[in-house]
Amino acid sequence: MNELKRLLVAWAVVVITAGCTPHEDDHGHPHGAEPAQDEAHGHGHGGGVSVTHFSERTELFVEYAPLAKGEGSAFAAHLTHLDPQGFRAVAEGKLIVTLTGGGFPDEQAEAAVSATPGIFRPVLKPQHAGQRRLLLRLELPDGVITHDLGTVTVHADRKSAEASLPAEEDDSTIAFTKEQQWKIPFATQTVAERTVRESVFVTATLRPGTDREAIIAAPAPGLMRGGPGGFPQIGDTVRAGQVLAYLSPKLGGAADVATLRLEVERAHIAAEQARVDRERLEGLLGLEAIPEKRVRDALARERMAEAELDAARQRLATFSGGSGGIALKSPVAGQVVMVGATPGAAVVEGQSLAHVADIRRLWLEARIAESDVARVTTPDGAFFAAGAEGVPVTLEVGRNARLVAFGGMVDATTRTVPAIFEFDNPEGRLRAGMNLQAGIYTGRKTQTLAVPASAVIDDGGTSVVLVLREGEAFERRVITPGPRDGDWIAVQAGLEAGERIVTLGAYQVRLAATTPAAIGHGHAH
Repeated sequence: MNELKRLLVAWAVVVITAGCTPHEDDHGHPHGAEPAQDEAHGHGHGGGVSVTHFSERTELFVEYAPLAKGEGSAFAAHLTHLDPQGFRAVAEGKLIVTLTGGGFPDEQAEAAVSATPGIFRPVLKPQHAGQRRLLLRLELPDGVITHDLGTVTVHADRKSAEASLPAEEDDSTIAFTKEQQWKIPFATQTVAERTVRESVFVTATLRPGTDREAIIAAPAPGLMRGGPGGFPQIGDTVRAGQVLAYLSPKLGGAADVATLRLEVERAHIAAEQARVDRERLEGLLGLEAIPEKRVRDALARERMAEAELDAARQRLATFSGGSGGIALKSPVAGQVVMVGATPGAAVVEGQSLAHVADIRRLWLEARIAESDVARVTTPDGAFFAAGAEGVPVTLEVGRNARLVAFGGMVDATTRTVPAIFEFDNPEGRLRAGMNLQAGIYTGRKTQTLAVPASAVIDDGGTSVVLVLREGEAFERRVITPGPRDGDWIAVQAGLEAGERIVTLGAYQVRLAATTPAAIGHGHAH
């Protein structure tokens, strides 16, 4: 048994030793080595110097060996365009590294962009020891960008240069390389104070204003027939007063088409007889044989007979394929958003036949919970995200919206108070009937640190942001969020002004810490 134990232990040692054999990644560094020191942040790892520096247009993350007189120092400079839509690797131009000052001549080295876009590899061999100023100048077709890294020491020899590096520290930062950053939508931003409007979250519905929609219902039982432009279809654009369809009322009793034709003929005969009587009496009036009143009475009887003839003809046309019947008109201009019948269908009185709405201007009808009403002084706006892509919409009263109503009574059933905002929807991108989660501005404001909502990750119920420590190292930071103002979230604790956080791509950086294989290694220095 002891011999078996010794064999198992020996086998385990062989496996562990084989698994720990160092091999280099694409950086030329052994796997498992920690990032180099960033002098500005104090993350010493004993392998060299690393510096992160920002200009208005670019970010520089550079790694290099400590400078020593007569010794070549290779710079691995990563340069990134600070595009708000997503940082991009600098894929052109020339980088010039310069040592200046200290009473010595300027010394410099230069290099074009390498085979890996974004990375420049100049090699500088200082000839003078002492305190120098280190400048990295990027020459682009549209101008020159200078990164001034301040004062550095050129040591007398390599041994003293290496000795200047601080001891390694325990580093719990998350590694996410520049090559990985350049492959995804990624951006960082400096934390600063801003004015944040307090808000409460509500459920809301989009709908047309009460004067911008209409439901056309059947005034009586009958059969549906198409209007002058055909039967209405969903999506049709209609004018106010336009005839959408005709309703042929249901015949009463034992009436049929033959009976209706008989009524037309009877009305025609009556109208003709009334006309003859009126002409005869007008002749007698000319002879002063009768009073004028009899002529006026005859004229009234003639007009009544003509009206009865018109009505009989319309009833006949309604049930014999004509366009007669009750004209169903739209009282508003807009789009047909619902059709409740088909041509020839029998409908009952009160049945909804069509719904017309003008969605070029909508109402956001929000329901504020009873528990939140006390926080709302005067609602001065709202924000919500619409559609599958979550397109943000911000409404501000007096600028692009109007406060229609703010209820003064709590609904007995829902225990909510309504707040209604009206706003333009000229392209029809938003649809009436959409249910939303929205924020209602309470009317209160505060000056505080705030970060974009895209920077905040929900990590198991904890609000977390990722703070940039150096170009490829990030720190997970728990924050205490405050009120939300559209795309901004106030920060009550956990951050300081001037710190830089990930605002685009934060989830991917967090994923790199939990499942590195899902992101990939990505080094190409």
